[in-house]
Amino acid sequence: MSNLSFVEYITNAAVWKYIATNLIFLNFLAPELPGVFQNNAVHAVNGALWTLKIEVAFYIAVPICVWLFRKVGRMPVMLAIYFLSALYAATMLWLAEKGHSGAFVELSRQLPGQMTYFIAGAAIYYYFDYFRGRAILMLAIGLALLLLSTYALELVLRPLGVALCVMGVAFGPYFGRFGRYGDFSYGIYIVHFPILQTMISLGFLQQEPLAFVLVSIVVVLLAATLMWHLVEKRFLRRDSHYRREASTGDHASASGDKIALGEAG
Repeated sequence: MSNLSFVEYITNAAVWKYIATNLIFLNFLAPELPGVFQNNAVHAVNGALWTLKIEVAFYIAVPICVWLFRKVGRMPVMLAIYFLSALYAATMLWLAEKGHSGAFVELSRQLPGQMTYFIAGAAIYYYFDYFRGRAILMLAIGLALLLLSTYALELVLRPLGVALCVMGVAFGPYFGRFGRYGDFSYGIYIVHFPILQTMISLGFLQQEPLAFVLVSIVVVLLAATLMWHLVEKRFLRRDSHYRREASTGDHASASGDKIALGEAG
C-alpha cells in the first residue's frame, strides 16, 4: 500500500522504528509507515494497537490490586480505584478544555484513566455467580447505564455499563456454547483497522457507505476466523477451555445424532 518503491520503503528508518516500538507495545511513538495511507483522513496503520500497552499495564496491576484487596478489603479498594480513575480522566479532560491542549486528552485515555473498565471487569469476576445468574437483568441495567452516560456522568457510568452488557450478552440465552466454535474477538481487534484503512485507501465503495459497512464486516469476520484457525488455535494449551468447549460441542452433536437416529428408527 505504500507509495514508495520497495527499496525506498524497506530502507526507510521509519519502518524499523515502527517494528521496534510496536514490539514493545508503544504504538503511539510510531503509528505510521512511510507512504502508507497518507491520503486517508487517519494515517495510522493500525490505530487499535494503542490499547496494547494499557492491556499490559492491566496485567501488571493484577498482583498489586489483589494485594490491596487482601490488606484493605476488596470492595473498598475497588470502589476507590474506580472513582479515582474516573476523577483522573475528568481532570485531564478539564485541563484539555481549559488549556486547549490535545496532550491532556491523550493523557485521559492512559492509566489510570482506563482503570474503571478494569475494575468493572474485576468486580464481575469476583461476584461471577451473582452476575451470571442474572444475565438478562444485567444486560438491561448495562443498556440503561450506557443510555444515561450519553447525558451525564459518562466517565462513571459507561465502564460499568459496558461490562454489564458484555456479561449479559456472553452469558444470556443467546449464543449457547459458542466457545466451541472459537474466539474471534482478538482477531477482529487486530485486523479490522488495517482492513478498513486499505478499503478506504483504494476508494472501495466510497459512494456507498452502507455497502462499505456490510462488506467490511464480512471481510473482517472472515479474516478473524482464518486467523483463529490458522494461527491462534495452533498455540492453545491442551487444557484451554476453548479445546474443552469444542470437545463438549462434538460430544453433544454426536449424542444429538444418536437420539435423532433412535427416534427415526
